[in-house]
This record gives sequence, structure tokens and C-alpha cells, in this order.
Amino acid sequence: MNSAVCVDVGSTYTKAAKIDLRDARLISRAEVPTTSGTDVLHGLDAAIAAVGGGDELYVCSSAGGGLRLAVIGYEALVTAEAGHRVGLSAGAQVVHVASGPLSGPDLTALRAARPDVLLLVGGTDGGDAEVLLHNARRLGKARIRIPVVLAGNADARGDALAELAGVPVTAASNVLPRIGVLDPAPARAAIREVFLRHVIGGKRLSKGRRFASLVRAATPDAVLAGVELLADLTGTGVLVVDVGGATTDVYSALVPDAESESGPRRDVAGTLWRARTVEGDLGVAVGAAGTRAAAAAEKLPSPTDDLELAAAAAVIALRRHARGHSPGPGLPRTAGRDLRDVRLVVGSGGVLRHGGGDDVLGAVLADVGGGWAPPERAKTVVDEKYVLAAAGLLAVDHPQVAAGLLGSSIRYGS
Repeated sequence: MNSAVCVDVGSTYTKAAKIDLRDARLISRAEVPTTSGTDVLHGLDAAIAAVGGGDELYVCSSAGGGLRLAVIGYEALVTAEAGHRVGLSAGAQVVHVASGPLSGPDLTALRAARPDVLLLVGGTDGGDAEVLLHNARRLGKARIRIPVVLAGNADARGDALAELAGVPVTAASNVLPRIGVLDPAPARAAIREVFLRHVIGGKRLSKGRRFASLVRAATPDAVLAGVELLADLTGTGVLVVDVGGATTDVYSALVPDAESESGPRRDVAGTLWRARTVEGDLGVAVGAAGTRAAAAAEKLPSPTDDLELAAAAAVIALRRHARGHSPGPGLPRTAGRDLRDVRLVVGSGGVLRHGGGDDVLGAVLADVGGGWAPPERAKTVVDEKYVLAAAGLLAVDHPQVAAGLLGSSIRYGS
């Protein structure tokens, strides 16, 4: 097997990259409209044909709205916030967060948010179990049909599973086993499993089962895997800002700080060293109005063309990522991030790849009045060949190829 084709099926465009598995080289790439109006397989197959096919196929998808996640926890500032951070790192758009014992109106609000998956958390291991069991009982009695990932107090797991009888549920280790200790990996893997098993087919993006069988991850999950690998390769902090037509995503992989892990600055909801935030109101196409409104709120000049919109979206998204903010009504305030020691800033998105990267990333690093501290000695590059998602898809089966692809395409060295 000499080549692999990595495909990202987006809501607007389907992007394919053909990778030489012998020398970790990008052979060709193509971009075609996503055919979600008929069957996404039409666009998928067209993208594969455009790059000449390959011996292996890896697919990620954010079509049909991607992965919509609801989080239910014990306390808004502790387990619910921990669950919110884990959900974002799993590639989800967190559309609803609730904390405390669920009531009838809470269940109504949950259903109204239309999540694809529900992350049920609460209590540290061996700690309080009452709220977790109450919420499991309410969900079970309500015959909720949303797939549930149970990742709360491990000592109460068996009883919670019994309360959820009749509900599709996947159990994982506690996201917050101890105060200040965040363990995202098991829940993130479980969310990915549920996304692949339950969600992709339910989006009705394709008439048969082939598309669901091909998808290996939600696109943001694959991108974060690529960012994590890039951070491991560089040994320094990495920051990625991906400006799209509808949303702007920010990914950061930081070097762990002992003071933040166990010192007085420790976050009770735990520190997520590899994190993602998504700004659903910031974009350069359908999200342009939201970008202009956010720019006004941040006292920035009103953007006019695509380049100015991309710069504003990137600056505002980075401010929110670093300062922390509530992404919507009822959602907790995300924890801020100290990005001063980041050494590599990567830009992604159509506007940046088509020549606007220097202006957009320059605006980000020059934003000294936004209430956050930008990276102080960072190199900037643009993911011109759109390989972060491809590297993330290849990282498990072909880690050396994924590493080589990042090194040759993003050129992160000095």
C-alpha cells in the first residue's frame, strides 16, 4: 500500500488530500462542493477521483452541523464546566449545558437544543453521587432517545447505568476524578465512538450505510489530533486559528505547567492542556454579520471585505479563547488560556490559504489591547495545503507519515 486519501466532508466543501505513505509527501489535493442536498457520497467520490484515488481511505466529517453535544453536570463551575471542556476537545459544538438536579423544564430545554449526544457527568470518584443518580433517573424515566456518554463518579456508575435502562448509553471514566484533575481522553474516545455509531447515520446525509462506515472522526476531533501531534513534534506551545465561512475555531496545545496542576493557581475544573473553542457567531460568509456585531462589541473597526472579516474573526476568537467567555445563554464561561509561551501560530481557512495569512496572523499577534497577552516570540505559518486534518486522521495507523507530512507541509522548523 503506497498511498492514502484523506477526506474532510465539510458542510460546504469536501476536501481530499492524497498522501504518499512511503515518503510522507502530499501528492495532490482537491476541493469540490459537498453534495448534502442529494447524497454526500457524490461529492466524496468526486473528491477521491479528483486526486486519483488511493490504497487507503480516511474520512472525517462536519457535514450536517457536525456533532452537537449537551452536557449535564453537578455544579456549573466544576463538573459541568469540566464536561464542557472535554466536549469541545472531542470535536463537538456544545449546544446546551445544565447543572444540578434536572427538572421538567430542564428536560424541555434539553430537547429544544437538539443535541446528537448527551455527556452526563457529576461528582468526583467516591464523592457526591446524589445529583448524578437523580439526573440519570430523570433521563431514564423520560425515555430520552439521545445517546448518552456517562462519565461521572465512578463509584456510582453501576447504579447510574441501571437508572438509564432503555437509553442508549456508553460508559467512560470520570472526566473529573479529583478536584483539579481533568481526564478528558476516555470520555473523548467514547464521544467519538457514539458519534460514529449513532450520529453520522442519523444525519441522513447519505441513503446507504457506506458513508457512515467510512467516517472515522468529527473533523474538529481530527484537526485537534493533528495539532496535538504538531505540539509533540515541536516540543513547544502551538496555537491554531481556523477561520471559516460560518464559524471560527481555535486550538491550543500548551506545555504543562506544574503551578497550574497543583499550585495555588490550580483550576478546580482541571486544566485541559490540549483544548479547542468554537465561535459559532464568527465567520466570513454566513457568519459575517456575527463578526461585524462582535467587532463592534469589542470596539474594533467594522470589517468590510473578506480579509478584514477574517482578521476580525481571528482576533475576536483568540480573545475569547485566551480570556475565557460564555459562548451562549446558559453555557458556562470557558476557562482562559495563557498563550504567551506559544512558539508556533498556525492559520487555516480559505482566506488565509489564498494569500491573507500574513495580514490575519499579523493582526492576531499585534492585538495588545484585547485583554489577553498574545504569544511573545512565535513563528507564524499557514496550513496552505490543509494537512492538519489529514495528519490527525493518519496519526493512529501511520504516525511517522503524519509527522513527516506536518514537517514538510507546515514547515514549523526555524
